[in-house]
Amino acid sequence: MRHSLLILFLFFASLVHAENYPYRSDYLWVTVPDHSDWLYRCGEKATIDIQLYKYGIPRDAQITWSLADDMLEADKKGTLQMRHGRVSLNIGTRKTPGFRDLKLTADIDGKKTTHHIKVGFSANEIKPYTKQPADFLQFWEDKTVKDSPIVFTSEPAPEYCTDRITCELLKIKTDNSHYVYAYLTYPNNAEAGRCPAVICPPGAGIKTIKEPLRHRYYAENGFMRIETEIHGIDPRTPEATFKQIQSAFAARGNNYLENGLDNRDNYYMRHVYLALRSVARYVMQHKLWDGKNLVFQGGSQGGALALIGAALVPETTLAVANHPALADMAGYAAKGGTGGYPHFNRIPGMLTKEKESVMAYYDVVNFARHIKCPVLMTWGYNDNTCPPTTSYAVYNTIPSEKEALITPINEHWTSDATERYLMEWIKGRLR
Repeated sequence: MRHSLLILFLFFASLVHAENYPYRSDYLWVTVPDHSDWLYRCGEKATIDIQLYKYGIPRDAQITWSLADDMLEADKKGTLQMRHGRVSLNIGTRKTPGFRDLKLTADIDGKKTTHHIKVGFSANEIKPYTKQPADFLQFWEDKTVKDSPIVFTSEPAPEYCTDRITCELLKIKTDNSHYVYAYLTYPNNAEAGRCPAVICPPGAGIKTIKEPLRHRYYAENGFMRIETEIHGIDPRTPEATFKQIQSAFAARGNNYLENGLDNRDNYYMRHVYLALRSVARYVMQHKLWDGKNLVFQGGSQGGALALIGAALVPETTLAVANHPALADMAGYAAKGGTGGYPHFNRIPGMLTKEKESVMAYYDVVNFARHIKCPVLMTWGYNDNTCPPTTSYAVYNTIPSEKEALITPINEHWTSDATERYLMEWIKGRLR
């Protein structure tokens, strides 16, 4: 296994989402495990060096701490007295493969500041709880329409064209009742039969494709890039309308990731997964496609769909996934087990045996078992949306050539530098 280690430290001032170094915060936590890769063997004890600064000045403080297995309730708690901004804590070990999460709180000048860090134990031995149904391959083969006509529309999207790239808005039919929209970008001077293709499914949520030009460097480097949505909602829909739709589908029991989970044939994500093949079929008939390189790439839910696409579309040549969601979703059903997003353990009535059996047909780990192309996965340990336990469960299951880019400090985000690296990784492996 090629196993790269990249510890992205704390200084990405342009990133304003959930990160370990809060944007424009007066407080800075630095937590350093005594193993530089944040990994231990089961039975090894881990010690964490804890530092805390306000305005860059080390502070004295009482630290309240708790320890838990990944995404579970705390099983140990205590306090520490920090002197001159520094203290160490031996957090013990695990007897079974997995992660421990140390959560820290300090009260300084009447203000609370919090932090957390996860370290892994025998992480390469983590196995998924989810088992593959006996008819898994048959189920997905039966639902795949290989020979139906490719139905789509395409129109210019001049608002996203530049002096170097062209952008089009696509509407692709995926089955008798569903479409997906996508933005296609490619070089202005593209020649027929010369462009490798990258299909990028979206993260979770009901939302528009907000930034078709965020990854413009793909088209600028000769790629066709297809950024999709999954709900069949025109991305030009006004923001206020999108918010109304989001509100309508955010209520408990009506979230699309819960919708139809009582029946494997009716689950909402069925048409989403099959849309991956429809989009790939569109690409493979496009005059610009080079006829060789077909790549799926995405993050979170998009990372899950990238791996699922690689399994469902045998022509896939590479797959790249950031912290995939929809991974070992029923994992919480095991004693002391950790499951992946959307964390059905938090939703009453979702972790029944009947629903678990349906989840197994849609879980990334079961698609991962059938991937044949090279894969790059990247994930962080401090992620509480798509926890490292489930990323390892997926990665350890992939049988094909694979590479891991580990960024331990990351929560549920990737830096612009990492995003660019993903494109360079793909570019370096084109046929």
